Amino acid sequence: MALKPDLVIGATGFHDQILAKLKELGIRTLTTEVRDWQALQTLTNDLAREIKADPEPLLKTYQTFLSNQPANSGSTLVLVSAQPILAPNKTSWAGDLLTQFQIKNLAADLQGQSPQRGYITLSPEKVLEANPEVLILVDVGDGTVDKLKAEPFWNQLQAVKNDRVYIFDYFGLVNPGSIEAIEKTCQQLQQVIASKP
Repeated sequence: MALKPDLVIGATGFHDQILAKLKELGIRTLTTEVRDWQALQTLTNDLAREIKADPEPLLKTYQTFLSNQPANSGSTLVLVSAQPILAPNKTSWAGDLLTQFQIKNLAADLQGQSPQRGYITLSPEKVLEANPEVLILVDVGDGTVDKLKAEPFWNQLQAVKNDRVYIFDYFGLVNPGSIEAIEKTCQQLQQVIASKP
């Protein structure tokens, strides 16, 4: 309140209470949730409207991030944690991003009881059964990548045998983070598509 903002922007699920309180006090608020590519475009338009700016340059920039080439990367599995083993389905930011690149996400249509919406819990047996041609691991800085590499199924996976394992940052793939993080992730996805077995 001491800063006397004209607008306060917060994320759904993280800033709900403070945004509600600020709204009660007469401060204009905007709640955001970026779960897919369309939501990113909608947020850009909403923010532009709020600050009376033109969203088109940024929206055009987003389009340059996407690959124009069809994906022939092979069956792909993204693993974002080791305990439990979580993979994004198509209702998450990561899953939708794979869809934007036409990458065959083996977990896209799976449903589960994971506490994180848009993610499913996989058993080691299920990972081995899926046996992806491409494996994308998310580095969240907690040793997840090393834990996954220590799993008994690791050396049996087709992606590991063919050296088609890629490490991505959490920001950009799991959490959009920033425009720079999204761009970097899109560039990495293009490299995955371009690298043939």
